[in-house]
Amino acid sequence: MRLATTANQAYTASLAVSELLGCKQCGGGRGQDEELGIRIPRPLGHGPSRFIPEKEILQVGSEDAQMHALFADSFAALGRLDNITLVMVFHPQYLESFLKTQHYLLQMDGPLPLHYRHYIGIMAAARHQCSYLVNLHVNDFLHVGGDPKWLNGLENAPQKLQNLGELNKVLAHRPWLITKEHIEGLLKAEEHSWSLAELVHAVVLLTHYHSLASFTFGCGISPEIHCDGGHTFRPPSVSNYCICDITNGNHSVDEMQVNSAGNVSVSDSFFEVEALMEKMRQLQECRDEEEASQEEMASRFEIEKRESMFVFSSDDEEVTPARDVSRHFEDTSYGYKDFSRHGMHVPTFRVQDYCWEDHGYSLVNRLYPDVGQLIDEKFHIAYNLTYNTMAMHKDVDTSMLRRAIWNYIHCMFGIRYDDYDYGEINQLLDRSFKVYIKTVVCTPEKVTKRMYDSFWRQFKHSEKVHVNLLLIEARMQAELLYALRAITRYMT
Repeated sequence: MRLATTANQAYTASLAVSELLGCKQCGGGRGQDEELGIRIPRPLGHGPSRFIPEKEILQVGSEDAQMHALFADSFAALGRLDNITLVMVFHPQYLESFLKTQHYLLQMDGPLPLHYRHYIGIMAAARHQCSYLVNLHVNDFLHVGGDPKWLNGLENAPQKLQNLGELNKVLAHRPWLITKEHIEGLLKAEEHSWSLAELVHAVVLLTHYHSLASFTFGCGISPEIHCDGGHTFRPPSVSNYCICDITNGNHSVDEMQVNSAGNVSVSDSFFEVEALMEKMRQLQECRDEEEASQEEMASRFEIEKRESMFVFSSDDEEVTPARDVSRHFEDTSYGYKDFSRHGMHVPTFRVQDYCWEDHGYSLVNRLYPDVGQLIDEKFHIAYNLTYNTMAMHKDVDTSMLRRAIWNYIHCMFGIRYDDYDYGEINQLLDRSFKVYIKTVVCTPEKVTKRMYDSFWRQFKHSEKVHVNLLLIEARMQAELLYALRAITRYMT
């Protein structure tokens, strides 16, 4: 296959580089780098993720023919295999849908020119101070002919893109505040006006990259070696660490059997899994025996919504954005605030009145053909994805747990499902898990390895990556619902 050949050629080239830069330690060369005075960059991290041992990711990527095909397709489309792809490979069915959607948004026919698409990606990622995504799209922006002056700051971009800054800001941090007036301001800006089709394309890109920033921080994605923060020129500090290790990806210096459970004993985390399994069983029995009234269900939603405001981390402190990121957006002090604080009252968004399946999907597909279908497929794969396992248990129906995670995220955004009992959330999601969810979804730049390690301590890394897929898709859908409802109200 042609795509596979492309990827194989890249791999062969990397092997040639490793042979050229062989070291004295393993006899692979004569230390030409020293003779020529070349400073060889060394990876600052160890693998695609700071949270997941590199060996686990490499092991997954070497097992499956489907994964090899996905890697080849990604390499052919982007000219690279980024670390996000390497971590998502734990779930190839989702990865395939994700890559297909992203490729369509960035490279296929659409209302917006290519350089606008990458610049909007930069604007969206910058709102969460995600330098990883900003750097990727700065390179892509320049590659498709974008004006380098725009990268000096948002004020140097066309007024039309500057006008998008307010929608980007509200959508990223407080989407429940979006109104039809925001939409009208963009569509009636005289010579700087957006068309409806362009605006829908822009909204999808903004929500895609806000969510992808959540995944980047939630999984501890490391910068690639050629990017800022991805390398160092300092010599290795361990005597038996050679240049061949670097070029072959075997940087195992601090992978000393890192236990994601931290200092918690295996038996303690084992009992946590058993307790969660028992709660799921009890909840299913209660469902079968009796059903709460509509009034009780509404009351439980309000209780959960209020409680979600008081979920915060002890690490919850302001993160000052770096200049190279903050110049791509305005109002750097604007961030996430719970919607019911400071006397504000935001009406509950009832899914029965406006939902993705009946309203959002058709609006997107009408104004930006085929994208609605691609996004819908991605939502469904993330929501329904299961291997019927939980930690060490097999043949488990995890649908109750997946729905609790999804609905908790929407609850934090003020979105309610009339047919869901929100009392289940407190039964299934403990406080450390809620802290992680809220941080990844609302303030992803504040995620720490301690947060990642502290929830589901006996679960596999692949299961935690799956959690992140649920988080980013639920977040993207919540943002889209608010934005598309505002567009619908403007149109009617």
